[in-house]
Amino acid sequence: MIEKMKVVYIVAQASRRAEMLDTLRDLGILHLAEKKDADPALIERFETLTRLSFALKDYMPENGETEILSDEAFESLYQETDATLQRKAELNNTRTAALLAAERQRAWGDFDPEDVIKLRQGGFDFHFYRLDKKSYQTLQAREDIRYIRLAPVEKQETVAVLGTLDETIPAMEFTLPEKSISQWEQEAAACDKELANCDAVLCKAAGCLKSYSDQLLKTKNAAEYSAVNATAESENGLVWLSGYIPEADTSAFVETAKAHNWAYSLQDVDPDDEKVPAKVRYSKISRLIEPVFAILGTVPGYREYDISFWFLAFFTLFFAMIIGDAGYGLLFLLGTAGYTIKTKKTSNATLLLFVLSVATIVWGSITGTWFGLEGAMKVPFLKALVLPGFANYPEYFGLTATVAQNNVMKFCFSIGAIQLALACIMNIRRKLTEKNLSWLADLGWLMSVCSLYFVVLYLVIGQQVNLPIVGAIVGAGFLLVVLFGGMAPGKTFTQGLKAGVGDAFTVFLNTISAFGNVMSYIRLFAVGMASLAIAQSFNNMAAGFKGPLVIAGIVIMIIGHTLNIVMGFLSVVVHGVRLNLLEFSGQLGMEWSGTAYDPFRKRNK
Repeated sequence: MIEKMKVVYIVAQASRRAEMLDTLRDLGILHLAEKKDADPALIERFETLTRLSFALKDYMPENGETEILSDEAFESLYQETDATLQRKAELNNTRTAALLAAERQRAWGDFDPEDVIKLRQGGFDFHFYRLDKKSYQTLQAREDIRYIRLAPVEKQETVAVLGTLDETIPAMEFTLPEKSISQWEQEAAACDKELANCDAVLCKAAGCLKSYSDQLLKTKNAAEYSAVNATAESENGLVWLSGYIPEADTSAFVETAKAHNWAYSLQDVDPDDEKVPAKVRYSKISRLIEPVFAILGTVPGYREYDISFWFLAFFTLFFAMIIGDAGYGLLFLLGTAGYTIKTKKTSNATLLLFVLSVATIVWGSITGTWFGLEGAMKVPFLKALVLPGFANYPEYFGLTATVAQNNVMKFCFSIGAIQLALACIMNIRRKLTEKNLSWLADLGWLMSVCSLYFVVLYLVIGQQVNLPIVGAIVGAGFLLVVLFGGMAPGKTFTQGLKAGVGDAFTVFLNTISAFGNVMSYIRLFAVGMASLAIAQSFNNMAAGFKGPLVIAGIVIMIIGHTLNIVMGFLSVVVHGVRLNLLEFSGQLGMEWSGTAYDPFRKRNK
């Protein structure tokens, strides 16, 4: 459930500002709707610590991390590490530049530029050029130019000219380098030596990554504190803050306020307040879906539904049907069990994987799908687990493929109708408690969804239905939505009726959309069948390799099924999550535009 919030205003003496902030942080229940920026120095330090932490992971020693350093010891290490990384970047640039310079000069040979400079100072102003054959012939014909022919460079004629060539002779002059090739190489070698020293320093620092994590946490807490401190306003010897606290924590807050002689005010949330945070209280079961919400970054609005339980239930079913293979589910189960045994701890994520794995095994068992192998149906035990009407190999049960596929499609549409009808019922229940007359519009949607379900069955699998009755129910549902969809607390019946009738065309389009929503659940069947077809294709490819090539067949099967599993996970995200976040949530009227409850507190991780 989404916990109720209270708006709170806190006033204290300005001289006790630090005490108030420290106490509120220790209490850890006040959520500030708006916070000013933290101290820029702390933000910069946090970014630098993060950058250094990532850089040091490449230098992790084999013996792992050492103990956490004191703040004083760490500060010295921090400054040294930052300076070393900067110095290493400079050395890498210098080394690269030196090696590139040496490589550019290599065709001209290893010579000391100082010798050329000395010749120029002695009156021999030599310049070096590369020429094509035609330009060289022109040079040979010029008696006024004194030059020395050198060894060819990059298959071009090369000359040392006393003076410079004029524009009548096209040539490319060689710019005298700063150093010789051997000097560049010596500079690169010196950089290599200093880089080794830098690596030694960084390897030592990498042994203190726990200290970096500790300092990151401290810096984040300090930045949070500075932001709240900047947000607290003061005037005439008083300081004050405002925010939100969960209604369940009001007694703890009141006790703390009285103990510290704060003036305070607790008020109900204004109906128009859009900044109220949402704090979801999960049950022991629904908390399993929390990792999925964390990955998706979805937060319900304060006045929206907590659908975590229903999301978990339907997501589990969708996952099982999309993956669709009991063999894959068994692999997931074994992998999760192995990870849990290795780490010796469980989390919501691992528990969710256990649930999804078992659900996949169950669905794969009743459809007779084990790594896409038809031979699994020749095993009596595996065959006994199959529900014949849902079998992927129906011929083993005396059924046709059409009958089995129609049964699965009907099951998919039934899931869609149930989920969308559940959304309508949830809306009706809430609005009845709020004495909101628009619950009749949701009743109309419930009638429409259930009727459109039969239209879908008629169109897709050819099931006989009484279309006139279905059409009448859809029309009655449409009428209820038009007449009562604009009703709301605070509106007169006439105002609500006008609003509803004004949206009649939109309701018509939404009715068509509701048909599409029910129809969209066929994706569960389609994706599951595609996964089976891919598995069967790789199995058939592998079966073609006999004798010594059987190893190649095994490799093909491993690669093929691995790709199929990866594609299955992507399909779960694209389709399984979509059905919950769009179709189901859309019918509920949820926008997932909430702000997560994030109280001012001292974080410990």
